[in-house]
Amino acid sequence: MPRHPFTPPRGRLETFEVTSERLTNTLGDPISRQVGVYRSSLCESDDDQYPLFVDLAAFTNSALGHLGWKAFSETLLQRIDRLEDEGQLGPAIWVFPDSFTSLGGNQFVDSPVTGQWATWLHTDLLEALEARYPVRKDPGGRALFGKSSGGFGALHQVLNHGEHWAAAACHSGDMGFELGYAADLSHALLYLEQQGVTHIGALDRIQAKKRLGGGDFQFLMIAALCASYDPAPDQPWGVQLPLDSFTGERIEARWLKWLAFDPLTQVQDDKKARCLAGLSGLFIDCGRRDQYHLVYGARRFKAACEAKGLGLRFEEFDDTHSGIDYRLDVSLPYLYAQLTEAAISP
Repeated sequence: MPRHPFTPPRGRLETFEVTSERLTNTLGDPISRQVGVYRSSLCESDDDQYPLFVDLAAFTNSALGHLGWKAFSETLLQRIDRLEDEGQLGPAIWVFPDSFTSLGGNQFVDSPVTGQWATWLHTDLLEALEARYPVRKDPGGRALFGKSSGGFGALHQVLNHGEHWAAAACHSGDMGFELGYAADLSHALLYLEQQGVTHIGALDRIQAKKRLGGGDFQFLMIAALCASYDPAPDQPWGVQLPLDSFTGERIEARWLKWLAFDPLTQVQDDKKARCLAGLSGLFIDCGRRDQYHLVYGARRFKAACEAKGLGLRFEEFDDTHSGIDYRLDVSLPYLYAQLTEAAISP
């Protein structure tokens, strides 16, 4: 079995609250959110300004979850300390915002149903951090990273607001929607058929449950995607499916709204491609056995970037979508190098 890490984090961890009207939503979720901040033990003076790294959580998680104890596994704080000991990271400030929603997760896009999370990241969150901590205030000193929905969120952020960031890492992020979401949408229809309810009835029933099963979480993920990509704030739960629930036929007008968020679509936009071109670094990886078929979208995204002359570091690895936090050993030192080089030559 792996050796359990018993060493407590060396840096200083604290939380504070950010309240923002931008997070107003129709789900009734709070607009005041806890943000965890880990100040590396290498940050010795408040007179200096340190690189800033923001962690975006995967579906059914919060970045605050990365701070908690795990059996036979490092917390992210322990990982950061170890990478510092290995000389792969230096002084920095690490940020863990709570972004959980009543639909089970977050794609970090602007939506009236879930809130303006994309805008919040580069406005209210950064402003609050700069007011409280000795972080660099130039875009060259900031990076984002995340896995799955969080990886998509990091990539969506730099595609649309890259002027605020220097680098991003996307681990197994959502892309290639045509293939990546096909099975999940089919499972959602089958879930409704088996339950004998509409999607609204399913969400009402899930809310009333004392314990959620795997099928419930899988359907919640589709509902969250609907609320993110094609929000319907005038509908219960703000959700409308892109498929006919009886025939399974695609509702083209709705599906096109989904595709507009696909990184494969976004990278074809010259303005968004220029956002990527302005980064000092972009890291994309995905497992060759990813059970959500995301490796195919990742390969296509790499090809699209190369066709536009956009640089990125792309890696495939022999694993699935699950239990891949060890990939942070590759991405975090990469991001740190991009930011420290940017500090020398902005």
